[in-house]
Amino acid sequence: MEPRLSLITLGVTDLERARAFYERLGWRGQEVEETVFFEAGGVVLVLWGRDKLALDSGVADTGRDSFDGVVLAHNVRSAEEVEQVAAAAEAAGATMTRPPGETFYGGYAACFSDPDGHVWEISYNPGFALREDGSIILPDFGTD
Repeated sequence: MEPRLSLITLGVTDLERARAFYERLGWRGQEVEETVFFEAGGVVLVLWGRDKLALDSGVADTGRDSFDGVVLAHNVRSAEEVEQVAAAAEAAGATMTRPPGETFYGGYAACFSDPDGHVWEISYNPGFALREDGSIILPDFGTD
């Protein structure tokens, strides 16, 4: 398998509410057959009914009231940008789960959840450079 991530699909309980939230963040989606697609820097974020996603994936849906063990990350170029994105997310209706602040790795980050409880981290990590297009450049950690 090639090391590539193409799509991230979020199971949502209300497609229109979820789409409106992401569009308030400045994303522009296209809806096809009750599924919304957003281009996101070389990856596509997909919103689809939570029940349909669980059925299609062959898993039981245990509900959205528990942490599912996945955090989506949006890296930025400065601590100030973390503050700006966190404020925009909160204004769009996000629930802040961790306010902006310094991190253990010498960076600056905040976390929020979208209307369906999907957690996003907004992070400035001085050890991870970003290309002009915003894609991340992993440093050589010196391990195999």
